[in-house]
Amino acid sequence: MTTITTDQRLDPMNSSTSTTTILPTLRPAGQRSLASLAGHAPRTSTISPNPSVVSDADNPHIEETPSRPLKVCHVSLTLKTGGLERLLVDFARRHDHDRAELTFLAMREIGPFAEYIRETGCEVHQLKTRGRLAQLQEMSAFFKAHHFDVIHTHNTYPHLYATLAARWSGVPVVVNTRHGQRLGHNWRANLQYRFTTRLVDRIVAVSDDAARLCLNEDRLPASVVARIWNGIDPAQFAWRGSSQELSAITVCRLSAEKDIGTLLKAVDLVRRVHPTFKLIIVGDGAERPHLEQLAAQLDLANHVSFLGERHDIPELLAQAGFFVSSSLSEGISLTLLEAMAVGLPVVATAVGGNPEIILPGVTGQLAPAADPEQLASAMLEICQHRNDWLAMGVAGRERVQEFFHIDRMIDDYTRLYETLLAEKSKRR
Repeated sequence: MTTITTDQRLDPMNSSTSTTTILPTLRPAGQRSLASLAGHAPRTSTISPNPSVVSDADNPHIEETPSRPLKVCHVSLTLKTGGLERLLVDFARRHDHDRAELTFLAMREIGPFAEYIRETGCEVHQLKTRGRLAQLQEMSAFFKAHHFDVIHTHNTYPHLYATLAARWSGVPVVVNTRHGQRLGHNWRANLQYRFTTRLVDRIVAVSDDAARLCLNEDRLPASVVARIWNGIDPAQFAWRGSSQELSAITVCRLSAEKDIGTLLKAVDLVRRVHPTFKLIIVGDGAERPHLEQLAAQLDLANHVSFLGERHDIPELLAQAGFFVSSSLSEGISLTLLEAMAVGLPVVATAVGGNPEIILPGVTGQLAPAADPEQLASAMLEICQHRNDWLAMGVAGRERVQEFFHIDRMIDDYTRLYETLLAEKSKRR
């Protein structure tokens, strides 16, 4: 694996471009993407196209192919619904059985996604206890009984407690993935997070932005941080292209961080220029009553539809002209990737990993967060260039296939596990 310098340019429209275009100046893998992230703002046009930053992956002295499949346990808070849960289902469906044997553990509720995982032949377990100490003890006993090689925790709460249990039970390798920006945690939780992070072998950030936060805010050493982009299976989202109608769709949980109120205010501005413009909102959540009230206050009854939870997302995406997201915080949004895989242009806020996904003017447009006027301006820019929607859709799908494919993501994680375990074996 090669890490690209910040001077490299990526041509997302050229599907024949190789995954890594090497400039004369090269550095060992991991140095550019981590050391240079500290203190630097994201630069959309110079995103490094390598899908991960794993500083050990190029070490020729490390044996990366174990004699048996690694026993890996993924630990998440729940297995109900959501982007993370969908990602875990894809882990179960797409992993290489010759390289890894996966088990999934939910600390709280399970739901349909647990059944999807079981259908792949992977085991799913749910903690029976409540309370931090009881869960620590239960997880420690579970990890010890199954002799796992790797515990892979997802997000903060599992990281805080499953990491301790893993070390308590003697698991060789512990990895945590930071799927978002960890907004809203108090000082005590942040202190716990930093302490527990000392016990892991790698913190994986799903975006360059999240990696920057790990370095600058959490003060983590670059040697402990890796970046692996999330991915999807484009084959599950057949090319449909944009409907060419002056309409947009958003798919999300209706919670405060999605900031749908700003989107409704932007729609109010857009419909004054395009009176037939419509927005479809797919998803449910605690904010829905408030948002429906706001839509009524803005007299958007003929312009906004709340569909609630749906299971026909690809079909709904195909009925829209473009996708829009007003989130205040994102990691690497699977929903954005899915919209691009279908062939929709995308308008999104320039937060988290969104600027790493969207190339303004090529696959869509970006706008500042929490700014209805700027979001409306970006939406109007898309509306006024309907002749470009097909080209934007093609470029978006090609970008997903090349840089955000689930198989690429899973291979990067598996190589990371293998490398870390090989390191541990050499030290024994």
